[in-house]
Amino acid sequence: MGRAHSNAYRQAPHFFDLPYELDCRLLCGRNRETLEKTAATWGWSEISTDWREAVTRRDIDLVDIAAPNALHAPIAIAAAEAGKMVLCEKPLATSAEEGARMVEAARAVPNFVWFNYRRIPAVALCRQLIEEGRIGRVFHYRATYLQEWGNDPSRPLGWKTSRADAGSGVLGDLLSHLVDTALWLNGPISEISSLLHTFAPGRDVDDAALLLARFANGSIGSFEATRYAVGYANRNAFAIHGERGMLRFNLEEMNWLEFADAAAPRNLRGISRIPVASPHFWKPGHPIGYEHTFIAALADFLFALSRGEAAHPTFADGQQTGLVLDAAARSAVARASVPVLT
Repeated sequence: MGRAHSNAYRQAPHFFDLPYELDCRLLCGRNRETLEKTAATWGWSEISTDWREAVTRRDIDLVDIAAPNALHAPIAIAAAEAGKMVLCEKPLATSAEEGARMVEAARAVPNFVWFNYRRIPAVALCRQLIEEGRIGRVFHYRATYLQEWGNDPSRPLGWKTSRADAGSGVLGDLLSHLVDTALWLNGPISEISSLLHTFAPGRDVDDAALLLARFANGSIGSFEATRYAVGYANRNAFAIHGERGMLRFNLEEMNWLEFADAAAPRNLRGISRIPVASPHFWKPGHPIGYEHTFIAALADFLFALSRGEAAHPTFADGQQTGLVLDAAARSAVARASVPVLT
């Protein structure tokens, strides 16, 4: 994430006529040797192993948090109290209570959560088509996020497999992306029934999560996230079925959106593959990649800032995702359906 964010700060001025000039002043981390190399590669002026320095320096206007999840709240709250703009990686927090404190602390400063998949042009087009009524009343929302690295015994255990550092496993790491996208496309979730499972012996975080959901609009949904889907490196996908049509997306083919039109003559019905481009990057037919989602997210934040508007998703938006994750955790313990708290 440090590389993804650094690249966004460097590349955004190349694609967007930004309202501000960006100065990558200070890079913070735990390992000085790694910091020095990373700063030289990505053009950061200074380094520090103390994040508290960043949130108190007068020459720092914006603090961007890409640290382990357990550090999100202390850094964000301290930065907001110091009057800094705060951008934070997902999930916003390790608990709903922690997220609420972050939202409250950041009320007076511009804030943003890096749910970068909202900036995929195909996903944005999906939202537009839904708002235009192209699929009508929604019946089903189905989402999966499948990775396989949990099954790799040679991979060193990092902070993502530690509850103390991450707060959860796939619940916060992968399912948070699915939930944020679902809330953005299909509205609030009112009820959750979930199953969390750990495959690795002795691990204290969830390796897989299965959720059934009721949406406030009357539709029902299913969500699956796992680190044990052998054969899939990073498959983030969803399908939405409505009375007038279907929309389907897969991150592995991120430049395409699939659409089925129920109004077409029966003998011509089928799934159409729509190539989707962004006018900010390349000409139509020229694909974009993962890095462009961060570039576009940063640009959107800066443009909103110049207009005095909030850039979404805000901390408050991130907290809505956190409340769904909280309900999922409660449901798994209770082995029963639970309401999503508001």
